Amino acid sequence: MNKVLVTGATRGIGKAVFDALSPFCDVYPTARNEALLKTLGAKDYCVCDLSKDIKPLLDFINKHQFDIIINNAGEYIYGGISEMTDEQISSIYNTNLISPVKIVSSAVPYMKSKKWGRIINIGSISGVMGEAYASLYSSTKSGLIGLTKALALELAEYNITVNTINPGWVDTELGNESVTESEFSKEEIVDCIPQKRFVEPCEVAGLVKYLISDEAKGITGQSINLCAGLSVGC
Repeated sequence: MNKVLVTGATRGIGKAVFDALSPFCDVYPTARNEALLKTLGAKDYCVCDLSKDIKPLLDFINKHQFDIIINNAGEYIYGGISEMTDEQISSIYNTNLISPVKIVSSAVPYMKSKKWGRIINIGSISGVMGEAYASLYSSTKSGLIGLTKALALELAEYNITVNTINPGWVDTELGNESVTESEFSKEEIVDCIPQKRFVEPCEVAGLVKYLISDEAKGITGQSINLCAGLSVGC
């Protein structure tokens, strides 16, 4: 069975991915909350705060040598750029962009040795379109798209695919917290989504499941919008 690392695996999209892949993969979750990690029943897990010290996770990767990496953990901060503190800037960039880079850097040597691997980054439609008052979030997610394209070229000859999934508004704790922080109500946001709904976490997990399959081996370097039509316009 392939060994899969899922970051931010205790809730939302990460939990849905863990549940979707567990029946046919050895899935190893990582998150900040050890109590929640224990409830998943995984063979092993790693407690790690990606905004601070990622070394425990890098050691975990070197120990287990993963075939598949799902960079899902993310942080969202809403507010004007002039209001952002140094701590907020460091925290969101470490979590959303720098940690995924370090994770991939640690995981790729093993994938190259096997000449097979799958890397999936969970981005955001905000990294595709931009989002006012979420410039830190948008820029980190946009960075994942650039990382994906370059790595796909770099790793293609090793049968390693790299793709990004860009969810729109998702019915998760983080998604609903983002609504609370914004200046719009949920009803106003839904009204701007062509399908008039939030995406379900299981939809993202289903796309992850497909992208790691052999049927998707020709898909690499892609930025796939799973947003209920939001990227097309209102």
